Amino acid sequence: MTLQTTKTHIVHGGVLKYLRHDSAATGTPMTLSVFTPPGEGPFPVLIWLSGLTCTEDNFTTKAGAYEAAAKHGVIIVAPDTSPRGDGVADDPAYDLGQGAGFYVDATQAPWAPHFRMETYVTDELIALIDAEFPTTGVRGVSGHSMGGHGALTLAQRHPDLFQSVSAFAPISSPTRCAWGEKAFTAYLGADRAAWAEHDAALLIEGGAARGVYDDILVDQGDADSFLTDQLKPELLTGAAAAVGQTLTLRMQPGYDHSYFFMASFIADHVAFHAERLKGPA
Repeated sequence: MTLQTTKTHIVHGGVLKYLRHDSAATGTPMTLSVFTPPGEGPFPVLIWLSGLTCTEDNFTTKAGAYEAAAKHGVIIVAPDTSPRGDGVADDPAYDLGQGAGFYVDATQAPWAPHFRMETYVTDELIALIDAEFPTTGVRGVSGHSMGGHGALTLAQRHPDLFQSVSAFAPISSPTRCAWGEKAFTAYLGADRAAWAEHDAALLIEGGAARGVYDDILVDQGDADSFLTDQLKPELLTGAAAAVGQTLTLRMQPGYDHSYFFMASFIADHVAFHAERLKGPA
C-alpha cells in the first residue's frame, strides 16, 4: 500500500496531511487525515471515528483538536466513515450505505464486498499508520455518534490494539435504536445474536472492558435531539454499574449533537488519552 498525500498544512507547529490509498480491506480507495505533532517522536496515536454522513474532513476542519494534540504530543488519525465510489453499494437514506459504515464488516449482499470497516480500521489502517508515521505503537480510539459506537465497540472487541477509549454522544446500544436496527439488519442480517457482538452497552455488560480500560470517558449534550430515541447513554452507565466497570458520563447542559459540542470538549479527550498512552506498548 502506498499513501498518497493530497494536501499538507502546518497547524499548531505540527503537520496535517490529507491522504489517500487503495484499501485491500474495502477494495476501494480510502481517504484520511493525519496530524503529526511537532518534534521527532515517536508519538502515541489517537484514532478518531466520525459519525453518519461524515468524511475525514468533518473532524479535521471542525473539531479544533490539534492545539491539544500538539501540546500533548499525540498523532491524530481521522479516516473516512465508509468505502465510496460508483461501484460501491449505497442507499438514498443518510443512515445507510456510503457515509454510514457503522464500523462493522458486512456479511450481507450487496454490502459485504466493500463494507468492511472493522477490518479496515483495526487491521489495515493501524498497520499503515505504524509503518508510515513515527508512532510508539500504543493508541487510543474515540469518535462521535456512529463513530462513538465504533470507538466503544472496536475498543472492546480488540483490547490488544487499544489502550484508551472515549466517545462523544455515542450510539450506545445499536440493537435498541432505529439507526442501529436498520444498519445491522442490512449489514449483518436478521440474527440479533450477531448484532449483540457490536453493541457497546451489551459488550460492557458482558465484561469486555473490565480489567482492560481503567475508565471510559463519554460526553453527551443534554440538548441533543437524538438523545432519547437513538443515543440512550443510560444504557452504558447501567451496564457499567452492573459489572463494576468505571465509566465517566458527563452530561453537558445545553449542548447539542453538532461539532460545536465536540470542539468545546475535545481538549479534555485528547488529554484523557495522552495520560493513558504514555510509555511503550
